[in-house]
Amino acid sequence: MSVTRRGVVKGGAAGALSIALAGSLDGIFQTSAGAATGEAYGYGPLIPDPEGVLDLPKGFSYKILTTEGDPISDGVVVPGHQDGMASFPVRAGHGHRGHGRGRGGRPGNTLLVLNHEQGTNGTRAVGTPELTYDPVANGGTTTLEVDRDGNLLSQYVSLAGTAVNCAGGRTPWGTWLTCEETEGIRGESKSHGWVFEVDPYGRDTRPVPLTGLGRFAHEAVAVDPHTNTAYLTEDASGPFGLFYRFRPRSHRGGYHSYLAGGTLDALNVPGVPDLSMVTEPGTRLPARWVSVPDPLAGQTSVRKQFDDITRSQKLEGAWWGHGKAYFVASFSRRSSGAAGDHAGQVWTYDPRRNEVELQLVFKPGGRFDGPDNITVSPYGGGVILAEDGGGEQYLVGTTRENKPFAMARNARNDSEFTGVTFSPDGRILFFSRQSGPGATFAVQGPWHRLRG
Repeated sequence: MSVTRRGVVKGGAAGALSIALAGSLDGIFQTSAGAATGEAYGYGPLIPDPEGVLDLPKGFSYKILTTEGDPISDGVVVPGHQDGMASFPVRAGHGHRGHGRGRGGRPGNTLLVLNHEQGTNGTRAVGTPELTYDPVANGGTTTLEVDRDGNLLSQYVSLAGTAVNCAGGRTPWGTWLTCEETEGIRGESKSHGWVFEVDPYGRDTRPVPLTGLGRFAHEAVAVDPHTNTAYLTEDASGPFGLFYRFRPRSHRGGYHSYLAGGTLDALNVPGVPDLSMVTEPGTRLPARWVSVPDPLAGQTSVRKQFDDITRSQKLEGAWWGHGKAYFVASFSRRSSGAAGDHAGQVWTYDPRRNEVELQLVFKPGGRFDGPDNITVSPYGGGVILAEDGGGEQYLVGTTRENKPFAMARNARNDSEFTGVTFSPDGRILFFSRQSGPGATFAVQGPWHRLRG
């Protein structure tokens, strides 16, 4: 299918672009009326928190699980810059090692693996030698166990010596892929810019990079449970980053199965060198995949190995759901060299159709902006987005029809929300505030009360 630049920017003919109209969101995103009159969709207006921490809809409550600087053990505290996160069920026989070794989880509880986006400064992740990759780097992950009522039972540093652990992704075999958003750090003793795999049950984790997934400024990963193909985002500039596909050589899955290698490809949408050119929600475009010449970036950064490729400013969160890989662009600005201006896009890639579709566009100057981390909600078929924009910071939910609503507001400061994810049974929504100080929350409430 040939698509002209004019057709993409203006919307074009429905037949030529295969547009399935999702409805205009301009009126919703360009007005703040909802803040005064309540949400037209979702769970109703946000109620101011008397503690000045987190505003939530009526009937919802939160607990602070852990805060940056809290003691974990002798000489070890909770690291800062909380970011990507995923949840895992504790089942019979799935006892986890924990910091003190040999401690098992209780079936029915939830394990959380949480990133800490730090390079060479900040409250560092201090792990045991066998869990530390590069002693110079301060990033890593912590693993938390939480009961069914959202109470923290234990936590420990489950990976250390990595750098700028931004987002990541959950694998179908029940591990966490934690991504380094860097191509190198000052004073490093080992190379950085990799993806590492963390076993939430604490049995297998080894600080070994999954080099087949490439060395670049990784953001997030969404894994197709049918093929174990991984889809990866890159947040970079000069030039902008790419959207990648890793097809593993082994399709059996399992911890460190990606070490067997595979093929790394980059997305190319014919006639669309910049995803910000697409402005109409519901636009579907054919995907083409181009093999990455040197995934290890031995001489040249991966994104610089292409001339004719599709790029995007600020590619951020990714999540698998509804048979598709969801991925997010936080913003795009012509002043930074982008083809168009927007305050956030949400895309999906459908491997069965081999096409991408624009789901949402956040308009500049609107109520919500800067979507980052994303998770698919088990309620209503929509998603929950963590804002990293200007001014007030929200968790933004959507209905199945992509109608947005405010799910939570950071009432303490203007720090971004991160790591949004539901518990395996859907009863608890977990997420973090990244700074001021960093903290991780557990929210419960009447999830089935969703309007719209």
